Amino acid sequence: MTSPSRSRDGLTRRRFVTGFGSGGLLAALPRTSHALSSTAVPIRASSGIIPPHPSDRWDLKVGHTRISLDGKTMHAPTVGGTVPGPILRFKQGDTVSINVTNTLDEPTSIHWHGIRTPANMDGVPGLSFGGIAPGETFTYRFKLHQSGTYWYHSHSGMQEAMGLYGAMVIDPRRPDPNTCDRDYVIFLAEWTDVMPHDIVSNLKMQDDYYVFRQRTAASFPKEAREAGSAGAALADRLAWSKMRMAATDIADVSGAIYTYTLNGHAPDMNWSGLFRPGEKVRLRFINGSTMTFFDIRIPGLEMLVVQADGNDIEPVPVDEFRIGVAESYDVIVQPKDERAYAIFAQSEDRTGYASGTLAPREGMIAPLPPMDPRPVRTMVDMGMGNMKPGESMKDMEMSEDMSGMKMDGDMAGMGIPGMNMKGMDMSHMAMPKMEVDDPGPPPINVENQMRAMMPIDRTGSPGDGLENNGRRVLNYRQLRATRPGADLRPPTREIILHLTGNMERYIWGFNGRKFSESGPIRLKLGERVRFTLINDTMMEHPIHLHGLWSELENGQGDYRPYKHTIISQPGSKLSYLVTADTPGMWAYHCHLIYHMDLGMFRTVIVA
Repeated sequence: MTSPSRSRDGLTRRRFVTGFGSGGLLAALPRTSHALSSTAVPIRASSGIIPPHPSDRWDLKVGHTRISLDGKTMHAPTVGGTVPGPILRFKQGDTVSINVTNTLDEPTSIHWHGIRTPANMDGVPGLSFGGIAPGETFTYRFKLHQSGTYWYHSHSGMQEAMGLYGAMVIDPRRPDPNTCDRDYVIFLAEWTDVMPHDIVSNLKMQDDYYVFRQRTAASFPKEAREAGSAGAALADRLAWSKMRMAATDIADVSGAIYTYTLNGHAPDMNWSGLFRPGEKVRLRFINGSTMTFFDIRIPGLEMLVVQADGNDIEPVPVDEFRIGVAESYDVIVQPKDERAYAIFAQSEDRTGYASGTLAPREGMIAPLPPMDPRPVRTMVDMGMGNMKPGESMKDMEMSEDMSGMKMDGDMAGMGIPGMNMKGMDMSHMAMPKMEVDDPGPPPINVENQMRAMMPIDRTGSPGDGLENNGRRVLNYRQLRATRPGADLRPPTREIILHLTGNMERYIWGFNGRKFSESGPIRLKLGERVRFTLINDTMMEHPIHLHGLWSELENGQGDYRPYKHTIISQPGSKLSYLVTADTPGMWAYHCHLIYHMDLGMFRTVIVA
């Protein structure tokens, strides 16, 4: 990715052809600071195996490589000649040096996603970094203050969408409370033989260009039964038609052109991770895709979620979890039987899947479960609260009992007349006198197609298509940090941001404005700020703030989880706290690359 100020020039010059491979030796060698660093051996990129030892120095080479996958061949921009690139292993507390040499015929960059670095080491061209010109070497140097699972990717043009990315693992300074017998990276992504600027052009021409699963006359009887009457189902369809949107438009780009991959392997290539029965196996899931959310399960195994976005959480046992673009989750499994288990990651829109196998021996293949039914967007996703199909605003019962709801944060601005607050847990509410930056609801115009009239808290929802599926599915309210946050001050300012877009014209932005029309968000150094997101679109948005931690307000009080990427569900409202503790100019954007490139990007200046 790149800053939008550069993307317009770069987009038409990007070269993109098909396919990528999973094998090959890397040209990226870890080096220690000692004289014998030349003895390091290359690491296979797609094995998922973490290097045996951390290193504080790495040499990375970015260049085009002719590689293949699924019968398709391309000259892909790569790190070390493979997609994904090498797994980099570091040690918390070390000052690391990473030399990146650019052998492409265009500028490149590396952004260390989720890593707290000085602004000039963050790797976003056009902000506090000039990019790496062809033929040049740039040395990234910074101290690692954190540990956990992270990833890196290009922030130049569409290089990330073409395969320039890889994983990072940072060993904790103290003994890891979640030590395991085996440890694998599971890097999820997608691949296509369609050029990125062609994808954007097609979406600008027809927003549902890649959505081949539309509602038809044949599906109407089922919808009528679910809605309670044919009239209610018809009213629901007419409401979507009036907005010129499709309730089946779950993902902008689908399996119609994407091949979903796990550690660079297509599903029929059967990536495998070995175990001995009874061993604890840690799986570090990273979603490095361009546009795809994945729903992950391992049939027959319970997963213990122990880390979110690189930060330890109180373990949560689940059968399934959704991972948004740019997020990471670490899970522990303990297979007891000597048989193969499938790692199954289906796309949210159910148009395809990535898969692999955990097995006691090489060559074993586990049976894959069938994909779940596709989700269909509802009135909740349209920002109509819990309105039922066919209901109008006048039909809504506004005095429903809110008993048992737990809320964390400021209640100002909710303004729901007649709400029954009986039984509401107010114990964690922080109600400081705050300065509120609220632009108000954005106008309906060429850059904003809809407005969430009644956005609701969806942190307790696992996401569309996962509710009430008979499995234990992770949700944001279950994320609880293992220790209190470092800054327990209440916020002094709230910044309200509406996530907006026009699917028909494929324009995205904040507060009804795309990047070219928006000024920077300015924070004072040391300031404690609440960011509140109101999603006025019918899409999930992974919102990523560079350089600063986001502390999700999910009802866990001072044990709010630290995250670098926040998933905003459609029709929802959520908040997170930020301490502006690192000066500089930072990128703030949706991590769906085509949304970012088409306007959902702002800068945050801390001074």
